[in-house]
Amino acid sequence: MNVLKPQPIPSAAAPAMPGSASVIAVLLIQQVLGALTFPVAKFGLRDLDPLVFAFYRFVISAVILLVLNRIRGRGRRITRPDALKIFGLGCLIIPFNQATYLYGQKLTGAGHGALLFATVPIWIFLGGWLFLGERFVLRRALGTAVGLVGVLIVVRGGAIEIDRDYLLGDAIILVAVLVWCLYTVLGKPLVVRYGAFRVTAYALASGTAVYFPFGLWRAWTADYGAVGTGTWLSLLYVAVGTSVFSYVLWYWLVKHLEITRIAVFHNLQPLVAAAVAFLFLGEPVTLSFLLGGLVVLTGVMVTEIAPGRGGRTKRT
Repeated sequence: MNVLKPQPIPSAAAPAMPGSASVIAVLLIQQVLGALTFPVAKFGLRDLDPLVFAFYRFVISAVILLVLNRIRGRGRRITRPDALKIFGLGCLIIPFNQATYLYGQKLTGAGHGALLFATVPIWIFLGGWLFLGERFVLRRALGTAVGLVGVLIVVRGGAIEIDRDYLLGDAIILVAVLVWCLYTVLGKPLVVRYGAFRVTAYALASGTAVYFPFGLWRAWTADYGAVGTGTWLSLLYVAVGTSVFSYVLWYWLVKHLEITRIAVFHNLQPLVAAAVAFLFLGEPVTLSFLLGGLVVLTGVMVTEIAPGRGGRTKRT
């Protein structure tokens, strides 16, 4: 049995579509929360080992999610095959996505992580089309491409420094990017059946359990001499703001929308991350960054504005 094999989503199983304004609001909130992760984590990783940072982050977020899930009450019974798939999602999102991301982020610039995650639309678009049976919509493909051109303008303009010293960190983060896309595509059928909150809670709890023995050893032997209040606040944001709120919102969007539509909004993340890095970490922002940002926003508008569509995604 292939535990992680993605399955197309039958039209009858599709959940009711929320209002367009609500969807756009959630998309923007989720992207801002996610984008802030890059500079905030970069700040915290200055004084704390990334694998120790990951341990505390995962434990805090898993406990919060499980407690809140308990308060919300029991839902539809999860079948054994689906429970194994959720466990697989947990292994993807923690050891292979977030642990690698945090380690890679320590080795590269804050803007680099956001930039590499800006390639997410390509992989998600292809994954939704190839594995979930979603329609190939030319307007979405065009909007995604326009957004990526904007990111390229930012890079070539010098807002993101290209340096040989960053290559290892960039390569590690690219692995995290591909795993995140796999987590998104494979999770779609599960969040449709069981809801975004339950799947996120059980997946993160499963991944935390796998990572726990190694992470506990790292945390026990770590040097905390240089760790200050700012580092712990950074960790708390990444644990709660990212792993709880942003992750649940992401799967809520995956449940209610075709993921090929969500994909283009990832192009907003480098803009937010680089702006915050400029304000708080002293990383440069240039005129090319502003121009590239305008192009990214144009790509989002190309994707979202269509005559007679009413902001909703038609289902086939």
